[in-house]
Amino acid sequence: MATAIWRNASRLRSFNRCLYARSLSQFRSSIPSSTTTPHSLCAPSLPSFPPAIPVGAEFKSLGIYGRFLSNSSATPTENQEKPSSSSKTNSEETQNTGGSQQSSGSEGKPVRGGPVSWLSFLLLLATGIGIIFYYDNLKKRHIEEISNASKAVKEGPSAGKAAIGGPFNLVNHDGKRVTEKDFKGKWTLVYFGFTHCPDICPDELLKLAAAIDKIKEKAGIDIVPVFISVDPERDTIEQVREYVKEFHPKLVGLTGTPDEIKKVARAYRVYYMKTAGEDSDYLVDHSIVMYLMDPNMEFVKFFGKNNDVNSLTDGVIKEISQRKK
Repeated sequence: MATAIWRNASRLRSFNRCLYARSLSQFRSSIPSSTTTPHSLCAPSLPSFPPAIPVGAEFKSLGIYGRFLSNSSATPTENQEKPSSSSKTNSEETQNTGGSQQSSGSEGKPVRGGPVSWLSFLLLLATGIGIIFYYDNLKKRHIEEISNASKAVKEGPSAGKAAIGGPFNLVNHDGKRVTEKDFKGKWTLVYFGFTHCPDICPDELLKLAAAIDKIKEKAGIDIVPVFISVDPERDTIEQVREYVKEFHPKLVGLTGTPDEIKKVARAYRVYYMKTAGEDSDYLVDHSIVMYLMDPNMEFVKFFGKNNDVNSLTDGVIKEISQRKK
């Protein structure tokens, strides 16, 4: 571009010189002279050809040059912006490519399972099984402790005297008034029940009858079995007499008025209560316990329904043997 401007400037100077020479030659031609000034100062083609650059072309050339310079100065900036934009595009493409690579990489990796994996499930299962076994063993130990404690209470020596037993005034199966004093000097096993009992009372009285026979056989100790009714409304003297004969000839049956029965039951800590039955009949819910009383009619030990004939026999012999020492 600079070369083009320089060429235009040179042509402009040449044009000015030629224009000056032509004006001078025209001025001279107007003066009469025998000789003419040759046009050797300008190029021979100038008179016959129009000027290469018209008047004011230099200013246009300068304007073009200015625009060229401005374009030249703006071009590096654009060139700089283009790489930046291209670099931005490249970075975006790189990010897109990276994202696609990551997505492709994530697609290539195995998909992770749900929130509960197999390992956590197995750990949870093992923990649950361990807790079940722990509480099961704890329950077994607790039951064993209760059993051992109850066994120690049943078989261990008694400390002090329990508030069981006391004075009473009842009627025996022969219609004779008796008190606790009539049984002193003898070992006594006392059982509370009623003659209309369907199964429990007969079973317990049969066990009692068998035990006193075995105690006599094994230890030579005479035990007086006593049956006290908790159903005074129905257990009359005759009813009790017929009832006790079915179990043992030594079995003594006692009954009395409701108040008298209530008093003796309270003294021996016996629970009893009427319950509704079929055909307007009723049963009596009561404690199933046998009380061993010493010759002073003082409480020694009780035996529950869980004792069979042998355990009842051995328990009575053991208690009597310890008292005789």
